[in-house]
Amino acid sequence: MTAVHDHPTQANAELRYTVTRADLPLSCPTPSMALWNSHPRVYLSIEEDLESTCFYCGAHFVLQD
Repeated sequence: MTAVHDHPTQANAELRYTVTRADLPLSCPTPSMALWNSHPRVYLSIEEDLESTCFYCGAHFVLQD
């Protein structure tokens, strides 16, 4: 079995990300993203409004139920 962190995705490569409840708690960059070329990890509230924007990089996350 391959772990999510074995093949990290590029951090901050997209402006919009769709996430599911399985991805909660939501952080930017997400756990699957490489941190070496990104900003510090921050946790974002998304459950109430179903969307959130990272104040570091502007990435917009939308919760898909």
